[in-house]
Amino acid sequence: MGRFPVMATIGRSVRLREGGPYPLGATWDGLGVNFALFSANATRVELCLFDAGGRRELERIDLPEYTDEIWHGYLPDARPGTVYGFRVHGPYEPAAGHRFNPHKLLLDPYAKALVGRLHWSDALFGYRVGSLRADLSFDRRDSAAAMPKCLVHDPAFTWGRSRRPLIPWERTILYETHVRGFTRRHPTVPPGRRGTFAGLAQAEVVAYLRGLGITAVELLPIHAFVDDRLLVERGLRNYWGYNTLGFFAPEPRYMATPYVNEVKEMVSRLHDAGIEVILDVVYNHTAEGSELGPTLSFRGIDNASYYRLAPGQPRYYVNDTGTGNTLNVSHPRVLQMVTDSLRYWATEMQVDGFRFDLATILGRESHGFDQGGGFLDACLQDPVLSEIKLIAEPWDLGPDGYRAGQFPPGWAEWNDRWRDCVRAYWRGDDGRRAELATRLTGSADLFDKRGRRPWASINFVTAHDGFTLADLTSYDRKHNEANGEHNRDGTDHNLSWNHGIEGPAFDPEIRDLRSRQRRNLLATLMCSQGTPMLLAGDEFGHSQGGNNNAYCQDNDITWFEWKGIGPEGEALRAFTRRCIAIRQTFRVLHRGRFLTGIPDPESGVRDVTWLTPAGAEMTEEDWADAGARCLGLVLDGRARATAIRRPGSDVSLLLVLNADYRMVEFLLPAVPGGDRWRRLIATDQPEGGEPVYPAGHRYPVAGRSLLLFRRLRGGVGEGKA
Repeated sequence: MGRFPVMATIGRSVRLREGGPYPLGATWDGLGVNFALFSANATRVELCLFDAGGRRELERIDLPEYTDEIWHGYLPDARPGTVYGFRVHGPYEPAAGHRFNPHKLLLDPYAKALVGRLHWSDALFGYRVGSLRADLSFDRRDSAAAMPKCLVHDPAFTWGRSRRPLIPWERTILYETHVRGFTRRHPTVPPGRRGTFAGLAQAEVVAYLRGLGITAVELLPIHAFVDDRLLVERGLRNYWGYNTLGFFAPEPRYMATPYVNEVKEMVSRLHDAGIEVILDVVYNHTAEGSELGPTLSFRGIDNASYYRLAPGQPRYYVNDTGTGNTLNVSHPRVLQMVTDSLRYWATEMQVDGFRFDLATILGRESHGFDQGGGFLDACLQDPVLSEIKLIAEPWDLGPDGYRAGQFPPGWAEWNDRWRDCVRAYWRGDDGRRAELATRLTGSADLFDKRGRRPWASINFVTAHDGFTLADLTSYDRKHNEANGEHNRDGTDHNLSWNHGIEGPAFDPEIRDLRSRQRRNLLATLMCSQGTPMLLAGDEFGHSQGGNNNAYCQDNDITWFEWKGIGPEGEALRAFTRRCIAIRQTFRVLHRGRFLTGIPDPESGVRDVTWLTPAGAEMTEEDWADAGARCLGLVLDGRARATAIRRPGSDVSLLLVLNADYRMVEFLLPAVPGGDRWRRLIATDQPEGGEPVYPAGHRYPVAGRSLLLFRRLRGGVGEGKA
C-alpha cells in the first residue's frame, strides 16, 4: 500500500460541484471527494485545503449547498491523502449558546484519519484568554498552525479469510488492556511497533493472548483524543484516552504507519486467533471541555446542537461527566453521529463490540434516565448494533446517575457490586457471606429481569480505574503523588489490604499471603456466574506502585515490564491460565440461566446448594451469622441448562471459600451419582496436583483459601464429563 499524493496546489479553477448531503464527512467515491457537514445554525462553511503535512493552507472553498441542515460540496480533483479542515461562520453569542468563530480551524466530526498533533496555544480558544468575563470575548487569531488536520481516507482493504470469532456471551472472557502500555516494552515487538496497533498484532503478542485463554481484548479508548493542557504543562499526558476529539479516527500515536488499515490488520490477526476486539468508547463528552475550553470541532460547528446546555443559561454546559461538557445525544443529528460511528467501527473495522464509558448519560433524556431513551432504542433496533456485544458502565455524575442492572435487554453491565463484595469478603470483612452467594451466582437481584441472562453481569476484581491486583493486595491507601495533584485524586474506597506492610514486602509470610489472596480473587472471578473481565497484567502481578488513578502516567508506572516478571509472576500466570481453562471446560461455571436453588419439579435436582463447613445446607440463622467466613456451594451438573426437558450432561462441582484466617474443616458432601471428589484448585497449594477424596472426608481448608472440586462418578473411572 502506497501513499496517495496530495495536490501541490488547488487553484480557483477547481471543478467544484454541488455534491450531496450524504454520507456525512469526506467520502472518496473513486473519482472525487464529497464533503458534507451538519450545522443547523451556521451561516457559511469554508472547506480549507492544506499541503500533505498539514502545515500550509492552500485554499479556502465555500461549500456551495445547504440541504436539510447539511452543508455540502464535491471536489472531483480531491483524492485520498487530501488534507483538510473547516471554518464555520455564524453568530458568536455565548449567552444564546452560539460560539461560531471562523478564525478557528475545525476538525470534521466524521474524519476517518488525522494528520499532526494538537499543540496547545491560546489561539485555540474562541475567546481572549485572560480577559474579563473571558468566554464572552472574541478572539481573531488563526488556530490552524496549532491544530491537527483531517485526512481523506481510502477504505479499501482485503480481509481475506478473516472472520469474526462470534464467541457466545456465556463463553466470553474479557481482557482489558491498553494498546500502548501493553507492548511498549515487549521484547519481541520491533522497537518501531511497540505501543501501536501493529505491536498488538505481532505474532508473539497474539500467541500470548491466545495461550492465556481469554476470548476478547477490551481496548481502552483508541479514538483520537487530546492531552489536557494542564497535564501537558505538568509534563504529563492523557494516557487512558478518555478525552475524545474524533469518533471515527484512530489515535495517531498508536499507529506505526500513516495508514488507518493498521487497525484492520490488528483486528484481523486477533480474529484469526479466535479473539474478539471490544472498544472502550467515550460518547458522553468531548475534549472541548466547559465554556472555558478550546474550540476544536463541535463547539465551533454548532455548539447549541452538539452539547447539552444548561436550561435557561445556554452560555454554560450540563456537566454530568465531570469533564466540563456533555454530548447531546438527544439531538437527532448527534445521535446519528454516534450510531454512525459505532456502525463504522463494527462494519468497516470489524470490531466485535463496545464498552460505553459513563453509559448512563447515553440513556438520559430531559426527564432523566430512560430504558427506552433514543440512544438505547436505536441500538436495540439497529440490525448491526443489536447483534454485537454492548457493555455499559452503568453510572455517571449526573442526577440519579447510578443505574446498575437497569439497562435494557441485550446489554451487559460492569458490576461494581460484585467487585466490592468479593474484595470485602477476601479482606475478611464481617457479614459478607449472604451477598457473596448472590454475586457468585450471577447477581440475579440486579439482572434477572426481562429475560436477561447471567452474562449481563460483567464481573471484575480490578479495572484500569483503580488498583491493579498486585496493588490491591499490597497497599491500604492510594499513592498518586506522581499525578501532581497532592494525592487528592483517585478514589479512597479501595477495599484493599496490604497484609501487614505498605508497598513492597520482603517478609516471606507476607509475600506468601499476598500471593494466595491474588489467587483467591482470580479463582473467584473465574468460578462466578456472569462474564469475567481480567485486567491485563494482573495475571503476572503488574504493579503501579500504589497509584490508583494512573490516567496521566504514560511511562514506567503503567507500561508492562515483560522481562521482570520473575518466578512469582510466572507462577501466578500459570495459575491464571489454569483457572481460565477450568472455567471453559465446565459448563456449570458459565450457565446461560440464573441459578435458583429450587428443586426441579420432575427430577428434584437443584442447580445450586449452599453448604456450611459441616456439610449441612445453609439455614436463615447461618446466613445471618456475620462472623462466619467460610461457605461452600455445589453446582449440580444434572440440572437442566435450558427450558428444554432434557437431563443435564455436565459434571458437578464443589466450590469452597474460606476468608477466615483460621483453618476450617469442611465435610465433603455426598452427591447422588458420585462418591468421590477430585480437587482441581487449592489456592494454598497452587501446584499440589489433583488428589481424590471420598465423600464424607473432613477436608482441612487452610485459612484464606479457595478450593474447587469435581465430582467423580461411574465406578472406578470418572464417568462422563
